[in-house]
Amino acid sequence: MSTDEVRDGVGLTNLDQELFDGAGASKRDLVDYLDAVGELMVDQLRDRPLSVMRVLRGQAPFMQKNVPKYTPDWVTTVQLWADASKRQVSYALCNDRRTLLWFANQRAVEYHPTLYRVDQSDRPTHLVLDIDPPEANAFQLAVDAARLVHEALIDEGLESVVKTSGAKGLHIFVPIASATTEEVAAATRALAVRAAKLDPTLATTAFVREDRQGKVFLDATRAGGATVVAAYSPRLRAGVPVSYPLAWDELDEVGPGDFTLHTTATLLAGRDRWSDLMPQPQQLSADLVAEGRLIPVARVQAMHEGKRRARARRQTAETGNDAG
Repeated sequence: MSTDEVRDGVGLTNLDQELFDGAGASKRDLVDYLDAVGELMVDQLRDRPLSVMRVLRGQAPFMQKNVPKYTPDWVTTVQLWADASKRQVSYALCNDRRTLLWFANQRAVEYHPTLYRVDQSDRPTHLVLDIDPPEANAFQLAVDAARLVHEALIDEGLESVVKTSGAKGLHIFVPIASATTEEVAAATRALAVRAAKLDPTLATTAFVREDRQGKVFLDATRAGGATVVAAYSPRLRAGVPVSYPLAWDELDEVGPGDFTLHTTATLLAGRDRWSDLMPQPQQLSADLVAEGRLIPVARVQAMHEGKRRARARRQTAETGNDAG
């Protein structure tokens, strides 16, 4: 395979190919963008096990956690046990420009780091609430729901920062001084429930989609080993939108399409809005954590509810067969 260009020792190939169908951007655009914001990206990704969304020509996009066998030996990796697949997974740590450029050449479009650093795997650095509107064109509903979360956070004395997800919703981050994964997860559940109660006609914490009734989902499950797309990361969507940090008073003035692979570097002009807007780490109150511990874990509750509904459907079917 011929090399079009070399940057920082990384051979870059097929730069003029379309990034993916509907991208409106080339692979070169991706490489140039990630190089332009590279320092800002690496600051977020450093020492965090990284998952990426890649898109190869002629293939469906896929999430890559385990680095491929051909990964250069200068890419720092860490071995972690994956409960879901019951195996060791070799994650990359994107700790420098060279590694980021290598990922860009691999057509890694999205960058999803963990909420913890590899040397403190039980100490998330942030509490995160994912604001997920019911439809792709319902960004204003996401904004309205995010304000409910903001109010709940203020009532708890917690400062936060918000960014577009780069998809249809928003991410709210609260930097945490020192708390375990379990404590952060409990506090996240409590805050989501409090926010939903402020306007139950708008927001819900229902994990099962069919139970949301068209409301905005306040996703409190981004804890533990979960990842969240990094600020400034492109997304695999038409036009290649970017996850972009915003001040709370900017939410009514913008839309997700304002921040793309083509516009974001110019808008940033070298400034790290994410760091500039990020509050200092804060302590979670014991009362908030205790409140959250009384709230069922959404995924577990959904699993049990799914089994209950399946049993009910089987019983209904058996009753119908007997009647026939």
